[in-house]
Formats: sequence, C-alpha cells, structure tokens
Amino acid sequence: MLVSFNWLKEYVDLSNITPEELGEKFTLGGLEVETIQKLGEGLEHLVVGEVETCEPLEGSDHLNKTTVNVGNQVLPIVCGAPNVAAGQKVVVAKVGAILPGNFEIKKAKLMGEDSEGMIVSLDELGFSDSIIPKKAEDGIYVLEQDAKVGADARPYLGLDDAIIEFDLTPNRADALSMRGVAYEVGALLDQVPSFEEVNFQENEAEKVEDYVSVSVEHTEDTLDYRMRIVKDVKISESPLWMQHKLMHAGIRPIDLIVDITNYVMLEFGQPLHAFDYDKLDSKKIHVRRAHPGEEFVTLDGRDHVLTQENLVITNGEKAVALAGVMGGENSQITEETKTIAIESAVFNPVLTRRTANRLNLRSESSNRFEKGINIATVQEAADLAAKLMVELGGGTMVSGTAESTHTTTKDVTIATTTQRVNGLIGSALTATEISKILDRLGFEHKIDQDQLDVSIPPRRWDIEIAEDLIEEIARIYGYNNIPITLPVTESTPGELTDEQKTTRLIREILEGNGLQEAVSYSLTLPEKARRYAITKGELVHLQNPMSKERVSLRQNVISGLLDDATYNITHQVSDIALYEIGHVFYQEGEDDIVEYSNVAGLLTGETQKDWFGKKTPIDFYTVKGLVENLLSSFSFSEEITYRLATEREGMHPGRTADIYIAEQLIGYVGQLHPTIAKQSDLADTFVFELSIDQLVNAKKEAVEYTALNRYPGSSRDIALLVEEDITHAELEAVISENGGKWLQRIQLFDLYEGDHIEAGKKSMAYSLYYANPKATLKEEEVNNDFKRVQEALIEQLNVKIR
Repeated sequence: MLVSFNWLKEYVDLSNITPEELGEKFTLGGLEVETIQKLGEGLEHLVVGEVETCEPLEGSDHLNKTTVNVGNQVLPIVCGAPNVAAGQKVVVAKVGAILPGNFEIKKAKLMGEDSEGMIVSLDELGFSDSIIPKKAEDGIYVLEQDAKVGADARPYLGLDDAIIEFDLTPNRADALSMRGVAYEVGALLDQVPSFEEVNFQENEAEKVEDYVSVSVEHTEDTLDYRMRIVKDVKISESPLWMQHKLMHAGIRPIDLIVDITNYVMLEFGQPLHAFDYDKLDSKKIHVRRAHPGEEFVTLDGRDHVLTQENLVITNGEKAVALAGVMGGENSQITEETKTIAIESAVFNPVLTRRTANRLNLRSESSNRFEKGINIATVQEAADLAAKLMVELGGGTMVSGTAESTHTTTKDVTIATTTQRVNGLIGSALTATEISKILDRLGFEHKIDQDQLDVSIPPRRWDIEIAEDLIEEIARIYGYNNIPITLPVTESTPGELTDEQKTTRLIREILEGNGLQEAVSYSLTLPEKARRYAITKGELVHLQNPMSKERVSLRQNVISGLLDDATYNITHQVSDIALYEIGHVFYQEGEDDIVEYSNVAGLLTGETQKDWFGKKTPIDFYTVKGLVENLLSSFSFSEEITYRLATEREGMHPGRTADIYIAEQLIGYVGQLHPTIAKQSDLADTFVFELSIDQLVNAKKEAVEYTALNRYPGSSRDIALLVEEDITHAELEAVISENGGKWLQRIQLFDLYEGDHIEAGKKSMAYSLYYANPKATLKEEEVNNDFKRVQEALIEQLNVKIR
C-alpha cells in the first residue's frame, strides 16, 4: 500500500511531524513501513511555462520551434513532443536543471536554432511508464490553465509529496484505504480524523427502478450488491489533483470514470466498477456462478473459459463482468458512453481469490475483496463515486439505489478485564489509561470497575476476540513502553551436549574436506548389518519387516554408504566422496536394545589435486590423511595408533588399520575388499568408520595457544636403509625420543623400494625441523642433536644411514 503524505493531511493534522517521524510511529505501532520516498527531491529549476508560439522547425519532420514564457523571461526551446501547442501551460526544465539519470539541461543549438531549456514529459521526470496518464504517454504533460506562469512546477505535478509504502500483514486490510490509514494516524497521534460528508443532489424525477433491478443467485457468494445510475455524463480526463493521487498510489489514470472508481477505492478501500449502461441491453442485473465452459472476454481483450468456481455479473443472460476481478469488454466505458451504472458490492473472498489466481487477473480490486471489505461504507462509496461523476462529468444522478443486501453493519461487542489486559501485555495500565487508548482508537466502551465492554466498529473487522483487542491496546500504548523482563524459571540455560558439539565438529571438518553427507536406511540384510561393524554383537531383527531387504537394524554405517555409492555408479557418477553420521544398534538381553552414534566415510574414484584440474586416484593414504585430520581436531591426551587389521570382515586384509586411542578401539580405516567392490562395479574403494561415543568419552587436553616462533629454525634431512618390516611409527618414535628439546617437526617425505635397494630392505627419508622459540639456534646445537638421532637409529633399529 502506497500512502500519500499530502493526501493524509486532508484528514489529520500533520503540520508538526515529518514523513520520517510518522513512518517510525507507524512501524512502532505495528504497521511496518517499507520505504519513504520524497518525490521531487533533487529536482531544481522546474517552473511552469506558457507556450506562446509553436511552429515546425524547418528541415525536421518532428521538431518544433517554440517560445515559452517562464515568468521573468521568454525562452526559445526546441521541442520534439508531438502534442506541444501554443497556449499550453507546461513544465519547463531551465538551464542548470538536473533530471533523473544525471541528465543536465544546458544551452544547445539544434539545427541552427537556440534552445535554452526543455519542455519535459513525465518519464523524463522519473515517473514510471506504468503510471503515466494515457494521454501523456507519448508527449509532454500539459498542466491546467490556472497554473501560475513562473511558479515552481513541482506542486503542480504532486512532486512536493512523500510516499509511505507499507508492508501490511493480511489481518490489517483496513489499512488498504486512505480512511483506514487516517484512523491509524489518529490513534497514533491522539487525533480524531475528519472526513467530508458525501452530500449530493438526486434527480427525483427519475427512479433507479426504471433503469435497473439487481438480484443474486447465492447470498453466501454475494453478501451485498448495490448499483447507482448516473446519466448524461461527459467522458473526459480527470482533474490533475485526482491523477496525482492515483499516480502516487501506483495506479495509471485512464479517463474520468475509471479514475473516479479507482479514487474512491483508494479512499474507502471499496472496489467499484462502472458499466456503460446502454451496453448492458437489460434492466436486470443478476449475479451467479459461471456455467461450465462459459466463455468471457475481459477488458484487456483476453478470452477466458470459466468454471463454476467463477462468479459473474450478468444482464440476466450473458456475463458482463467477473465479480470482484475485472469487467467485460462488452460493457466497457468509451468516449461515447452517456449513462453509467456504478457497482458497489461485497463478494465472497475465496471465490474472488480463486478466480484471480486461475485466470491470472490479480488487481488492486481483487486484492481488497480477498482480504475483506468494510461493509458499513459500501453505500457511501457508491454515493461518492456518483457525486464526483455529477460534479466532474456534468451528469445527473438518478434517485435511489438498486440493491440486494444480506449483511448487517452493527458494532461487535468484546468483553474483557483490565487484569486480563495487563496479564497479556505485561503492563500495569489503569482503567483510565486503557480508556484513553480506546478513545484514541475510536472504540466506544464502558468500564465498570475491572470489567471492559468495548464496541468495535465495522471498519475494524479484523478484531473479533478479546486477544485482538488487547493487541490493539498494546500497540497504541507502545511496544517500546512494555517493560523487558526475563521469565521466571528454575531450569538452567540450554547448551549443546558433548555429543552434539562433537557431531557438529565432525560434520564441519568432513564437509570442509569435500565430502557430502548421505542419509541411509537403518534397516538392511543380516549379513550386511554385521559385516563392517567396529565391534560385533547380537543383531536386532524386526518381527514384521517391510521387505526382505529390510530385516535387521545395522551395526555399521558403511553398508548404507556402499549402497549409495552403487546407486551413483549406475548413474554415471564415478568420483564419490560421502559421509554419514548415524546410529548403530545392538541387542543386550531379551528386551534391551542399545544404540550408539557412528560416523563413516566412503571415497572412490579420483580427487582433484591442484588448481590446474589435475586429478589423482584416491588411495589408502588419502583416506588415512582425512581421518588423521579429523582426529587431530580433538586434542586427545592419549596417543592415537594404527594397527594392521587382517581379520576385519569385508575389508582388504593388508590395507586396513584399526584405530586406537591408548588401548581403546575407536574405529578403523582401509580399503574395501576387491571382491565386494567388484560386485558393485566400484573401483578401488576406501572407507572409515569411527565411534562418536568413544570420541566423546576419550580424555582430551585443553587447547593451549602457542605463539609463532620469532626466530629462524634449521632443518636436517636423513635417508635411512631399513628392514622392510620396520614401520614408520617405530622410526618416528626413536627420532622423537632422541631428537632433543628443539626438535619441532618430523616429516616423512620419501619411501622407496626397488632397483638399487637390496631385497628385504626399503629406503625412507625424513626431514627434521629444529627451532628455539626464545633465541636463534646455534649450529653446533642442531648438529649435536642430529648426531644423537643418527646414533640411536643405528643402535636401536640397526638402520644404515644412506
């Protein structure tokens, strides 16, 4: 909803408040303001001019040479607008003006003629094409003749205004009208809005019954239907004040009759429709459901096939409008129209919404019918439209209104207590203070000690129960005035458990390393349920399985990932990196079933190694490195070791390692047995599975910050010829034990077996890095420590220094 600040001034006193201040009050009061746009801001040197002369420019097929009086001088201006003519009052941008798009007006010479300014159109002033009046869309905007020459042109264009845009919630449909917003301003500013009474003169000699009668097929579809007749109307443009109000609301001016119906809709929130009475070809208006397959052409020229869910206005036989949505081409207002039939009604919101959605005909009218209408102003809106057509179009109002109404407009009474009000709001309002708030809202009420009886007028149809009323009291009192209190509770603040923290860290690390999370069935075949288990136990079987493939609860997570990998392979996805965090289940005793949390991963295919797109096959060390990276994030206080696992079912016996923290088995990492991989059409596939429970329960050290070394270190490389059964762990332990206090890092960078190495031997090369965090290392210190490492390796492991 777009609301004009100047239009609001017609109903309430805004002389002591700015648009920004009012917008803040709206937002604090529960009507959220999306934007506030100050029109005309930055537009200078725009004046009213009068075209004194206008003649075609010699040598051009569209330019005109004009002289324009701007008050204190007459300017020569070359203008290309097709509708420019002598005697017009126009908007002139003088030299120095900067138009939207940073277009500066300068003195110019066009085809040898001086041009000292510009006669501007609305689009050149920044108006959207969708709201420019129909008669000004291809040329300049012509002002009314009473515009004062030389005056600031912005007020004549409505550019001295500010537009407040609301983001309304569905329950506040009352604010889809200027009067509804004025009531809201009155409540916020403690004012009583004033509205001009709709006084009109009817032609008593002619009765509406002689022109039309109305009827409805189903009263639940059409709660209220009224029609007024205005004859001898002259179709013309609407006055500029009305055009400006429509444009500021985002509606394009069309002609006098259409603009009046839209203007009244904006003021009252009551959509209207105007028919060319003579085209109705009937004195009977009947509202009914459409016949299945009935065809209808709307005002926009589109053909529609209707269903029984569409409500139509008919002349007794054929449809002339889609109720609440759009009129028909067969009853459209044209320049030849003389007699107008004005429709004001209340239609079923559900039918209106279904029709607008199905036919893609959503509009300002359908939006208001869907959200609700103030049934108390249906007649008043029709009366104002008829009055304006008489005053602005020179018509005559036929006396009376043809109607079929099935609504009542009485106030709704809601009872509550001051105790209930304060209890819900958390305030300490007295009965007197509540009474003042209700007066600001315009709600009549009675207070008897603690009891409140409040009458809700029809304009606030969203207030139905006591809680609705209390919400109104709270927002006018001010949400910012409600004291901030903490709930009284004996519970402790919530936080993540150790298992939740561990699970989140695992998920973050694995996804950071490129794995994608999978979710697999917990039910599988008995042999798959047990095959990859970290520790085996009694299986849990279902008494009534849903299929023969879903018989037992799993004791491992890898089996599900293997199914996922097989599915990917069958869909031509060969590079796979998956992980899953899930539960495994064991039977303990006859009735007890325990479950534990595990994390497992599966990798196969290739992985991208560098930025240049080079890929390398995934191997055991890829997955082991991933597991080491994961476990290093927990700062375990006890040593992590990897031990060859030759008996683990479903795994390659020479490429699988059990993982221990001290002497506690926490999982394993290795290659899937080639036979199983081949059955699933997988290449070499590597997996790991870890017990999250064991990771949570393992002892951990507090993470301590270590400052970066400010002093340079020194490195030494050593190549060893060792027996092939000596492990890296054994070598690393000896080096670490004898490396001295300055040894910071041990890195294996080469492993070689083959030519030039005797049988039963292998070559392993290490890089040792030394650093003193408090001083620069001396060469002899490093040499002495390095020599001790060499001697220890020779003595303890019988290695040969290469």
